[in-house]
Amino acid sequence: MSADAAELRDLARTVAHEGANLAREMQLGGIDVADTKSSATDVVTEADRAVETLIRARLSAVRPDDAILGEEGDDLPGTTGVRWVVDPIDGTVNYLYGLPECAVSIAAEVDGEVIAGAVVSIPTGLEYAAALGLGATRDGQRIGVRPSPPLAERLVLTGFGYEREVRRHQAACIARLLPEVRDIRRMGSSALDLCHVADGTADCYVEAGPQPWDWSAAGLVLREAGGRFGLLEDSMTRDAERVRHVVVGAPADGWDTFVEALDAAGFLA
Repeated sequence: MSADAAELRDLARTVAHEGANLAREMQLGGIDVADTKSSATDVVTEADRAVETLIRARLSAVRPDDAILGEEGDDLPGTTGVRWVVDPIDGTVNYLYGLPECAVSIAAEVDGEVIAGAVVSIPTGLEYAAALGLGATRDGQRIGVRPSPPLAERLVLTGFGYEREVRRHQAACIARLLPEVRDIRRMGSSALDLCHVADGTADCYVEAGPQPWDWSAAGLVLREAGGRFGLLEDSMTRDAERVRHVVVGAPADGWDTFVEALDAAGFLA
Protein backbone atom coordinates (compact mmCIF):
# COMPACT_ATOMS: atom_id res chain seq x y z
CA MET A 1 0.00 0.00 0.00
CA SER A 2 1.11 3.58 -0.60
CA ALA A 3 2.30 5.76 2.25
CA ASP A 4 1.28 9.21 1.02
CA ALA A 5 1.57 11.70 3.89
CA ALA A 6 -1.60 13.62 3.01
CA GLU A 7 -3.65 10.42 2.73
CA LEU A 8 -2.36 9.14 6.06
CA ARG A 9 -3.09 12.51 7.68
CA ASP A 10 -6.65 12.49 6.37
CA LEU A 11 -7.22 8.96 7.63
CA ALA A 12 -5.83 9.96 11.04
CA ARG A 13 -8.18 12.96 11.11
CA THR A 14 -11.26 10.90 10.25
CA VAL A 15 -10.54 8.15 12.76
CA ALA A 16 -9.52 10.59 15.52
CA HIS A 17 -12.87 12.35 15.18
CA GLU A 18 -14.67 9.00 15.46
CA GLY A 19 -12.69 8.22 18.59
CA ALA A 20 -13.41 11.64 20.11
CA ASN A 21 -17.13 11.23 19.38
CA LEU A 22 -17.19 7.86 21.14
CA ALA A 23 -15.31 9.23 24.16
CA ARG A 24 -17.74 12.15 24.37
CA GLU A 25 -20.74 9.83 24.22
CA MET A 26 -19.34 7.53 26.90
CA GLN A 27 -18.65 10.48 29.16
CA LEU A 28 -22.34 11.35 29.21
CA GLY A 29 -23.08 8.05 30.91
CA GLY A 30 -20.47 8.56 33.62
CA ILE A 31 -16.91 7.26 33.64
CA ASP A 32 -15.34 4.85 36.11
CA VAL A 33 -11.70 3.87 36.54
CA ALA A 34 -11.12 0.45 34.98
CA ASP A 35 -7.49 -0.05 36.01
CA THR A 36 -4.25 1.65 37.03
CA LYS A 37 -0.76 1.49 35.56
CA SER A 38 2.41 2.95 37.07
CA SER A 39 0.68 4.25 40.22
CA ALA A 40 -2.74 4.66 41.78
CA THR A 41 -3.09 8.03 40.03
CA ASP A 42 -2.13 6.69 36.58
CA VAL A 43 -5.60 5.56 35.57
CA VAL A 44 -7.24 3.77 32.65
CA THR A 45 -10.97 4.12 31.98
CA GLU A 46 -13.29 1.87 30.00
CA ALA A 47 -13.46 4.71 27.49
CA ASP A 48 -9.68 4.52 26.92
CA ARG A 49 -10.05 0.88 26.00
CA ALA A 50 -13.20 1.32 23.91
CA VAL A 51 -11.77 4.22 21.93
CA GLU A 52 -8.53 2.37 21.21
CA THR A 53 -10.48 -0.71 20.10
CA LEU A 54 -12.49 1.47 17.73
CA ILE A 55 -9.39 3.19 16.34
CA ARG A 56 -7.58 -0.10 15.76
CA ALA A 57 -10.61 -1.52 13.95
CA ARG A 58 -11.02 1.54 11.71
CA LEU A 59 -7.33 1.73 10.79
CA SER A 60 -7.09 -2.00 10.13
CA ALA A 61 -10.19 -1.94 7.94
CA VAL A 62 -8.58 0.60 5.62
CA ARG A 63 -4.93 -0.48 5.94
CA PRO A 64 -4.90 -4.08 7.21
CA ASP A 65 -1.14 -4.64 6.81
CA ASP A 66 0.05 -1.63 8.83
CA ALA A 67 1.52 -1.93 12.32
CA ILE A 68 -0.19 -0.31 15.31
CA LEU A 69 1.31 0.87 18.61
CA GLY A 70 -1.35 1.87 21.13
CA GLU A 71 -1.14 2.98 24.73
CA GLU A 72 -3.71 0.49 25.98
CA GLY A 73 -3.36 -2.52 23.67
CA ASP A 74 -0.76 -4.97 22.41
CA ASP A 75 1.58 -3.95 19.61
CA LEU A 76 0.31 -5.14 16.23
CA PRO A 77 3.08 -5.96 13.71
CA GLY A 78 2.82 -4.97 10.07
CA THR A 79 4.48 -5.43 6.69
CA THR A 80 4.10 -2.05 4.95
CA GLY A 81 6.64 0.05 6.84
CA VAL A 82 3.78 2.18 8.22
CA ARG A 83 3.08 2.15 11.95
CA TRP A 84 0.21 3.96 13.60
CA VAL A 85 0.89 5.42 17.06
CA VAL A 86 -2.33 5.83 19.02
CA ASP A 87 -3.32 7.52 22.26
CA PRO A 88 -7.06 6.95 22.67
CA ILE A 89 -7.37 9.58 25.40
CA ASP A 90 -4.45 11.87 26.16
CA GLY A 91 -5.36 13.56 29.42
CA THR A 92 -7.31 10.68 30.96
CA VAL A 93 -7.46 12.27 34.42
CA ASN A 94 -8.94 15.44 32.90
CA TYR A 95 -11.43 13.27 31.02
CA LEU A 96 -12.33 11.44 34.24
CA TYR A 97 -12.99 14.73 36.05
CA GLY A 98 -14.77 16.44 33.15
CA LEU A 99 -12.00 18.95 32.48
CA PRO A 100 -11.62 20.13 28.86
CA GLU A 101 -7.96 19.37 28.07
CA CYS A 102 -8.18 15.83 26.72
CA ALA A 103 -7.82 14.56 23.19
CA VAL A 104 -7.46 11.63 20.81
CA SER A 105 -4.03 11.49 19.15
CA ILE A 106 -3.15 9.41 16.08
CA ALA A 107 0.16 9.53 14.20
CA ALA A 108 1.54 7.59 11.24
CA GLU A 109 5.22 6.66 11.04
CA VAL A 110 6.98 5.40 7.93
CA ASP A 111 10.14 3.48 8.70
CA GLY A 112 10.30 5.17 12.11
CA GLU A 113 9.69 8.77 10.95
CA VAL A 114 6.38 10.47 11.79
CA ILE A 115 4.92 11.82 8.55
CA ALA A 116 1.26 12.43 9.43
CA GLY A 117 -0.92 12.96 12.45
CA ALA A 118 -4.02 14.40 14.03
CA VAL A 119 -5.03 15.50 17.51
CA VAL A 120 -8.75 16.01 18.18
CA SER A 121 -10.17 17.55 21.36
CA ILE A 122 -12.76 15.30 22.96
CA PRO A 123 -15.08 17.99 24.41
CA THR A 124 -15.09 20.31 21.37
CA GLY A 125 -13.92 18.36 18.32
CA LEU A 126 -11.21 20.97 17.70
CA GLU A 127 -8.73 19.40 15.29
CA TYR A 128 -5.00 19.84 14.80
CA ALA A 129 -3.44 18.00 11.87
CA ALA A 130 -0.21 17.86 9.90
CA ALA A 131 1.52 16.02 7.07
CA LEU A 132 5.27 16.09 6.55
CA GLY A 133 6.22 18.99 4.29
CA LEU A 134 2.62 20.19 3.94
CA GLY A 135 2.22 22.37 7.03
CA ALA A 136 -0.03 22.21 10.07
CA THR A 137 -3.65 23.20 10.51
CA ARG A 138 -6.16 23.94 13.24
CA ASP A 139 -9.69 23.11 12.04
CA GLY A 140 -8.36 23.26 8.49
CA GLN A 141 -6.69 26.67 8.78
CA ARG A 142 -2.91 26.96 8.57
CA ILE A 143 -1.18 27.73 11.86
CA GLY A 144 2.27 28.85 12.92
CA VAL A 145 4.22 29.44 16.08
CA ARG A 146 4.50 32.92 17.52
CA PRO A 147 7.91 34.65 17.49
CA SER A 148 9.71 33.96 20.75
CA PRO A 149 9.75 36.84 23.24
CA PRO A 150 12.57 37.15 25.78
CA LEU A 151 12.70 34.22 28.20
CA ALA A 152 11.20 36.31 31.01
CA GLU A 153 8.06 36.86 28.88
CA ARG A 154 7.43 33.27 27.83
CA LEU A 155 4.39 31.27 28.90
CA VAL A 156 5.55 27.69 29.50
CA LEU A 157 3.34 24.59 29.56
CA THR A 158 4.36 21.50 31.50
CA GLY A 159 3.13 18.27 33.05
CA PHE A 160 4.09 15.77 35.74
CA GLY A 161 4.62 12.03 35.81
CA TYR A 162 2.84 9.60 38.08
CA GLU A 163 5.69 8.12 40.11
CA ARG A 164 6.41 9.82 43.43
CA GLU A 165 10.16 10.35 42.96
CA VAL A 166 9.72 11.54 39.39
CA ARG A 167 7.12 14.08 40.50
CA ARG A 168 9.38 15.31 43.30
CA HIS A 169 12.21 15.88 40.82
CA GLN A 170 9.97 17.59 38.27
CA ALA A 171 8.50 19.90 40.89
CA ALA A 172 11.99 20.98 41.98
CA CYS A 173 12.96 21.74 38.39
CA ILE A 174 9.78 23.71 37.77
CA ALA A 175 10.35 25.71 40.96
CA ARG A 176 13.76 26.76 39.63
CA LEU A 177 12.39 27.58 36.17
CA LEU A 178 9.37 29.59 37.33
CA PRO A 179 11.22 32.80 38.35
CA GLU A 180 12.88 32.93 34.92
CA VAL A 181 9.71 32.94 32.77
CA ARG A 182 6.39 34.77 32.52
CA ASP A 183 4.43 31.90 34.06
CA ILE A 184 3.87 28.16 33.94
CA ARG A 185 0.66 26.29 33.17
CA ARG A 186 -0.12 22.62 33.86
CA MET A 187 -3.05 21.80 31.55
CA GLY A 188 -2.99 17.99 31.59
CA SER A 189 -2.57 16.85 27.96
CA SER A 190 0.88 16.55 26.42
CA ALA A 191 -0.55 16.40 22.90
CA LEU A 192 -2.65 19.53 23.31
CA ASP A 193 0.21 21.36 25.06
CA LEU A 194 2.41 20.86 22.01
CA CYS A 195 -0.43 21.98 19.75
CA HIS A 196 -0.83 25.14 21.83
CA VAL A 197 2.80 25.99 21.11
CA ALA A 198 2.17 25.22 17.44
CA ASP A 199 -0.73 27.68 17.16
CA GLY A 200 0.87 30.40 19.28
CA THR A 201 -1.37 30.12 22.36
CA ALA A 202 1.73 29.22 24.40
CA ASP A 203 5.44 29.86 23.98
CA CYS A 204 7.14 26.64 25.12
CA TYR A 205 6.52 23.17 26.51
CA VAL A 206 8.60 20.86 28.69
CA GLU A 207 7.76 17.59 30.39
CA ALA A 208 9.80 14.64 31.58
CA GLY A 209 8.51 11.20 30.72
CA PRO A 210 5.78 11.35 28.03
CA GLN A 211 5.67 8.34 25.72
CA PRO A 212 5.55 8.23 21.88
CA TRP A 213 1.75 7.99 21.80
CA ASP A 214 1.61 11.25 23.78
CA TRP A 215 3.79 13.33 21.44
CA SER A 216 4.09 11.69 18.01
CA ALA A 217 1.21 13.46 16.26
CA ALA A 218 1.55 16.76 18.14
CA GLY A 219 5.31 16.86 17.68
CA LEU A 220 4.78 16.80 13.92
CA VAL A 221 2.10 19.50 14.19
CA LEU A 222 4.61 21.68 16.03
CA ARG A 223 7.42 21.08 13.52
CA GLU A 224 5.14 21.76 10.57
CA ALA A 225 3.99 24.98 12.27
CA GLY A 226 7.57 26.26 12.29
CA GLY A 227 8.54 25.05 15.73
CA ARG A 228 11.16 22.69 17.02
CA PHE A 229 10.53 19.47 18.91
CA GLY A 230 13.04 17.26 20.69
CA LEU A 231 13.66 14.45 23.15
CA LEU A 232 16.49 15.44 25.48
CA GLU A 233 18.16 13.32 28.13
CA ASP A 234 16.60 13.74 31.56
CA SER A 235 18.85 14.47 34.52
CA MET A 236 17.13 11.60 36.37
CA THR A 237 18.91 9.27 33.96
CA ARG A 238 22.01 9.60 36.14
CA ASP A 239 20.28 7.61 38.88
CA ALA A 240 18.18 5.29 36.72
CA GLU A 241 18.74 2.00 34.98
CA ARG A 242 17.21 3.30 31.75
CA VAL A 243 17.48 6.55 29.82
CA ARG A 244 14.64 8.93 30.55
CA HIS A 245 13.68 11.70 28.17
CA VAL A 246 12.49 15.27 28.56
CA VAL A 247 10.05 16.28 25.82
CA VAL A 248 10.62 19.85 24.68
CA GLY A 249 8.81 22.07 22.22
CA ALA A 250 9.39 25.70 21.27
CA PRO A 251 9.57 28.03 18.27
CA ALA A 252 12.83 27.49 16.45
CA ASP A 253 14.02 31.03 17.16
CA GLY A 254 13.66 30.52 20.92
CA TRP A 255 14.91 26.95 21.19
CA ASP A 256 18.48 27.52 22.37
CA THR A 257 17.54 30.01 25.08
CA PHE A 258 14.80 27.74 26.40
CA VAL A 259 17.02 24.65 26.48
CA GLU A 260 19.69 26.62 28.34
CA ALA A 261 17.06 27.60 30.93
CA LEU A 262 15.95 23.98 31.28
CA ASP A 263 19.53 22.90 31.82
CA ALA A 264 20.02 25.56 34.49
CA ALA A 265 16.79 24.45 36.19
CA GLY A 266 18.04 20.85 36.45
CA PHE A 267 15.88 19.15 33.83
CA LEU A 268 18.72 17.92 31.61
CA ALA A 269 21.56 15.47 32.07
